[in-house]
Amino acid sequence: MSTIPETDLFSPVVVGPYTLSNRIVMAPLTRARSPENIATPMMQEYYAQRASAGLIISEGVNISPQATGYAFTPGIWTDEQIESWRPVTAGVHDKGGRIFAQLWHVGRVSHPDVQAGGILPVAPSAVRPEVDAFTPDGKKPALTPRALALEELPEIVADYAQATRNALAAGFDGVEIHAANGYLLDQFMRDGANQRTDDYGGSVENRIRLTLEVTKAVAAICDGGRTGIRISPISTANGLTDSNPEPVFTALVDQLNDIDLAYLHVVEGVTGGARAVEGGFDLNILRQRFNGIYIANNGYDRDLAIAARRSDAADLIAFGRPYIANPDLVARLQQNAPLNALDGATAYGGGAEGYIDYPVLPHE
Repeated sequence: MSTIPETDLFSPVVVGPYTLSNRIVMAPLTRARSPENIATPMMQEYYAQRASAGLIISEGVNISPQATGYAFTPGIWTDEQIESWRPVTAGVHDKGGRIFAQLWHVGRVSHPDVQAGGILPVAPSAVRPEVDAFTPDGKKPALTPRALALEELPEIVADYAQATRNALAAGFDGVEIHAANGYLLDQFMRDGANQRTDDYGGSVENRIRLTLEVTKAVAAICDGGRTGIRISPISTANGLTDSNPEPVFTALVDQLNDIDLAYLHVVEGVTGGARAVEGGFDLNILRQRFNGIYIANNGYDRDLAIAARRSDAADLIAFGRPYIANPDLVARLQQNAPLNALDGATAYGGGAEGYIDYPVLPHE
């Protein structure tokens, strides 16, 4: 008599050209352990420890000096940075895992203290976010950014394209475009941050234009099957607001279907917070409209992940904070074992403590 599995969460699944070992994704997690924007040997161990995930999405990787918003975060715009990532990707591959680089431009969520030359951060419009920036000297209030000129926007697209080439050269299996959590592409899509009157502001079509241009440019290099995109349609992360996000993101998803992406990665609710949002909309609309793999993210535990698969609400489930404290998260979820508690004091910055020293389950 055959046994019917409780869930297919732990079964292989095809994403793009890859057969992943399970449907569990390690979500991108900023850990701020990259002095001088360089990937370190400690990062190699950190990611290799977590290679049992079906897919690892790296922490946000700055695509250029201008893109940088947080102190001690890695980049991928120089040869030295590319070289520093190669042992990291090789370490994941040696353990049988897959890893995509998350391509990151923070836009206005930055500070002159982390910008080359101490210049102002850039944004779609000169609207100051009500957030603190993370500088080498600690938190400082963000300043009013400089609005990007129309002629600068092709340079932004080119930076994403070059970062894609660099990520592939560094051994990444693909890339994820970060268009979520109040960063640059998200800023362009939202009327709370975008007050432009040119072809990149005003109408929904105009506000999603830059995100689509970036996605097409990246997919042309990486091919759609190795390109993902992350969005957070109803999140207010980093002070971002929108008067009516549903038509923005339905229009975006409809046009993303023409690019044949590897996946759509959706933060469901407020990033790192509540899944239900007052004045939000039913994100299942996006699941139904998108033709490809849908990765669900935000506040998932074992039961919620299994329920999402049973109802086909998502194809893969991304876990964020649980992966900080549980390098063997797949095994713990599979065995329904207790999870290690996260030490918030060591989440950002520092050394090995709270980074590569969390215990794993004993081998039987």
